[in-house]
Amino acid sequence: MGLRLLLVPLGCLALLLPPPPGAAEFSPSLDSDFTFTLPAGRKECFYQPMRKEASLELEYQVLDGAGLDVDFHLLSPKGETLVFDERKSDGVHTVETEDGDYMFCFDNTFSTISEKVIFFELILDNMGEDGQDEEDWKKYVTGTDLLDMKLEDILESINSVKARLSKSVQIQTLLRAFEARDRNIQESNFDRVNFWSMVNLGVMVVVSAVQVYMLKSLFEDKRKSRT
Repeated sequence: MGLRLLLVPLGCLALLLPPPPGAAEFSPSLDSDFTFTLPAGRKECFYQPMRKEASLELEYQVLDGAGLDVDFHLLSPKGETLVFDERKSDGVHTVETEDGDYMFCFDNTFSTISEKVIFFELILDNMGEDGQDEEDWKKYVTGTDLLDMKLEDILESINSVKARLSKSVQIQTLLRAFEARDRNIQESNFDRVNFWSMVNLGVMVVVSAVQVYMLKSLFEDKRKSRT
């Protein structure tokens, strides 16, 4: 089929105490992305621990595979279905979270032949890490001013740069995913064009041969000469 693109997750993958079969979990990083191949007739689930009053944003795309579609489920720690997308090629969902493990699944059981290449990205907000970093900074600063700039101004500048860099990384990751998806579609169309061009060429050759034979038969003298 098309190009198989494998991206290295930005966040580290970790395992907690025994996850359910076929499930994986991402460490509490602020931004993680992953690309995997989902075989035909299979369902893969992942889970992410979240804190109360945090935000979980998940974006997914089907990069390759017949139909470019997949079923998507997002479940709360209580097992309630928060999001269900049926046979879609992409989606973006944001939920306000509570304490517990959120599970999201990609389902390709409706397909018996075609495997799917799926890209998804997790963005976690309000996980409580930035506030802890700010408190750690204050422990090592004895004065209220540093080079005529207050600590709060330094932290604001650093956080602004960090936010813009993170946004740039997210946009570049999404652009790579779109590029891979478009390339797979173009390669699939290229193969189809080549196939049908060869079929048309074969038909033209056969038709030409038949026409030559029929024209030749019209001018043949079928009468037998007698001596």
